[in-house]
Amino acid sequence: MSCLCSGILFADIACYPISHNPQEGELVPTEKIELNLGGCASNAAFALAKLGAPVTLAGCVSDDALSDFVVRAVSVPLINSDFLQRVPGMCPGTAMHINVQNQDRRFITTTGANDKFIFDDTLFDFVKTAAPNPAGRKVLYIGGFFMLRGLENLRSIEFLQAAREHGWTIVLDVVLNGQRDYWHILEPFLPLADFFMPNEHEGEKITGCADPYEQAKVFRNVGAKTVIITQGSVGTLCFSDADNFRSGVYPIEYISGSGSGDAFCAGFIAAQLEGLDLRNAVRWGSAVGASSVRGISTTGTVFNREELLTFLGKHELVFEDI
Repeated sequence: MSCLCSGILFADIACYPISHNPQEGELVPTEKIELNLGGCASNAAFALAKLGAPVTLAGCVSDDALSDFVVRAVSVPLINSDFLQRVPGMCPGTAMHINVQNQDRRFITTTGANDKFIFDDTLFDFVKTAAPNPAGRKVLYIGGFFMLRGLENLRSIEFLQAAREHGWTIVLDVVLNGQRDYWHILEPFLPLADFFMPNEHEGEKITGCADPYEQAKVFRNVGAKTVIITQGSVGTLCFSDADNFRSGVYPIEYISGSGSGDAFCAGFIAAQLEGLDLRNAVRWGSAVGASSVRGISTTGTVFNREELLTFLGKHELVFEDI
């Protein structure tokens, strides 16, 4: 397998948009409540499989019914789940998504077994021996950093160094969790990131800079090769040695933004695996991210490969040099 998705795996419980957030003791009806796959690594792996890219998924779940659901949900063609780890006596990562009409999402969440995930010896062996795809590419994605406390150590840096030495392109994505000293945890990892992909709100909390341009400077100054800052409905900023630009967004029906960042990463990675340039990779990421917002689940409306190529053939993405 030439793509490794590692990181958080979640079971998501989500409601269709409600009229308002409940007051104390109040019952607010919704059209439907769903149990769906969630978590950066599992979302990205699922989307990559839909796009036709074989992927290996690594992360932790537990031994309960919700964990069984997560494992079943990722047991689809093109996903190798041999590296999923079971942690007895815990819950999996679990999130309740509260969607309110005309408001941003609200979440109630527990990281569960995700905190126990580590880069063990079998994963070290994997990154040292896995062959590249026919285009000569290998991509390692870490999704949900900061929700993976077992990775915040020197061994993980050694793992990324080994991956780099064996030809892997490293994509690092984050999910903020509580009040922590994010910068000092992240800083040693940034020089090993070929692509660092926060959104502007995460960038502000990590760096203390409200301006995403200043955020990118901070990340680049400590060694991140390319910084891609997503801005939701505003678009995407990209900063690298070779190209600096802002891209717009694709027009699409919006239901919920849950999982759109993970879908963006999946589309971006799929383009990287095919050897496309940076702007085309952002086109793919933006299109796949847009497709995910058409429903309340993180993966249910994500484009397959044919749908993606058809969509790209009909829609242009605006780029502006910066």
